[in-house]
Amino acid sequence: MRDLYHEELDALTDRLIEMTRLVRSGISRATTALLDSDLQLAESVISQDEEVDRLFAEMEASIFDLMARQQPVAVDLRMVIAALRMGTDLERMGDLAEHVAKVVRLRHPESAIPPELRATILEMGQVAERLVTKTGSCIASRDVESAMEMHGDDDAMDRLHRRLFKILLADDWKHGVEPAIDVTLIGRYYERYADHAVRIANDVVYLVTGSRPQDGVL
Repeated sequence: MRDLYHEELDALTDRLIEMTRLVRSGISRATTALLDSDLQLAESVISQDEEVDRLFAEMEASIFDLMARQQPVAVDLRMVIAALRMGTDLERMGDLAEHVAKVVRLRHPESAIPPELRATILEMGQVAERLVTKTGSCIASRDVESAMEMHGDDDAMDRLHRRLFKILLADDWKHGVEPAIDVTLIGRYYERYADHAVRIANDVVYLVTGSRPQDGVL
């Protein structure tokens, strides 16, 4: 009976890793769709979010069932709590990739990204991919050191986010209000995506140590 219980706990980790794979694919393809104004690719991102939602719903149901039947304690209880929090963050990351793709749909066949911002958006997409890749690795390995390093990657995303606003607020901005709103929203989506990845990293640290880091420090 206990073997089955621990298999169910392991299955939570497997679902989380699968969700990281899906949300990594989502943000990667959303970034490409955004820069290429590729409607078909954007629609595939939007459709895929249903799979992320399904995995989260299954995991949430499994967690509630485990808590009712097994009443986990100590490390097992931390695992269940952390899994629920991480799943919630991954589900939100999927939503944010979907939001980027919906901007593509809204502006197609035009591009939502002015030429002078393309390099910054590309870099934000790369940072987002790097963060979620590390997230999946941290969940699988429960590596506290790697989880703590993700705060530095989030700092890189924050710098890029500030760079966007510097360009938007410059006196020579010539694209008008609507593109400025699009870019503001898109920048926020990437910035929040990174924040959720760091929250997951903090949950990995909590799972292993029982403590949560504050600003990258235990």
